[in-house]
Amino acid sequence: MKFTIAMAMIPLDQLVPLAKTAEECGFSAVALPDSVFFSERAAAEYPYTSDGRRMWNEETPFADPLIAAAAMGAVTESLVFRTNVLKLGSRNPLLLARQVGTVANLTRGRFELGVGVGWAPEEFEWCGVPYRRRGARVDEMIEVIRLVLGGGMVEYHGDFYDFDRLRMSPAPQREVPIVVGGHSEAALRRAARIGNGWTSALMPFDELVTTVARLHELRAEFGTADRPFDIQASGADRQGADGYAQLEATGVTNATVMPWAMKGLAMDCPVEAKQDALREFAAEYMG
Repeated sequence: MKFTIAMAMIPLDQLVPLAKTAEECGFSAVALPDSVFFSERAAAEYPYTSDGRRMWNEETPFADPLIAAAAMGAVTESLVFRTNVLKLGSRNPLLLARQVGTVANLTRGRFELGVGVGWAPEEFEWCGVPYRRRGARVDEMIEVIRLVLGGGMVEYHGDFYDFDRLRMSPAPQREVPIVVGGHSEAALRRAARIGNGWTSALMPFDELVTTVARLHELRAEFGTADRPFDIQASGADRQGADGYAQLEATGVTNATVMPWAMKGLAMDCPVEAKQDALREFAAEYMG
C-alpha cells in the first residue's frame, strides 16, 4: 500500500517545501483539495461531516490545485500530484482540459485528476452553471476531457457540450488517470463505470468495507473489473501499523494521511514542524 500526503488548508508558502520533504521521505503522492470560494451562507449541508458543517471558514487558505501541482512538480522528480477532488460541476470542460493537459506535461506525467460533482449550489450558480442535472453534465465533462486530452483533431456533440473539430497541443504523453470521488450510489457507479479509481472523504472503516465491496460488484456489472483500479482512503479511524494493515486488507491501495494533524499540530503550524512529522511518519510506517 502506498501513502499520499493530504496538503489541505495550510499556508500556501509551505506547499513547495513540504513537497520536497514528502518526496525525500518516499511518499507516493500529494492530494490537493479544491474550493473556489467560501460563501457566507451555504444552501446545502456539507456531505462529509456528521453535522453538515464545513470544516473550514472564510479565512482558511486554499490554493488552486492545478497551479499548486505545477509549482510543486517543478521542484520534484517522482512525486505524483492529485486533485482530491476537483469539483467539475462549476467548470468548463474545454478550459479545464487545457489546464489539465498543461499540468500533466509540466509534471512529466505525474498528475492525476481526482473529480467530484460538487455539493454547493453557490459554486455552480455563481460561476454561471445550473445546479440542476449536475450529475449528467459532469458525465459529459469527463467524456470531453478524456477526448481532448487523447490528442488529435476531435469533435463532440452532446446534450450539454457541443463543438466541431479542434485540437489541443501538446497532448499529455500518457493518459491522465481520472479518479472519481463521492460516497453516493451515483458516485460509486460513475467510478466503477468510467474511473481509474475511487477516493473517499473521511469515511469510517466499517462503511469503507461495505463501499469497497459495492465497488467490486459494480465493476463486475459494468465489465470493468479487469482494468487497474486505485482505491484511496484516509483511514481516519484506522491508524498505526495495525490500522494500515486493515486498510490494505480491505483493498485500499493508497492511504491518504496528514502526519502533522495526527500529532495534534495546527494547520498553520511552522513548516519545520510539518516536515518533522513527515519524517517521523515515514520512519515508523514506511521504513
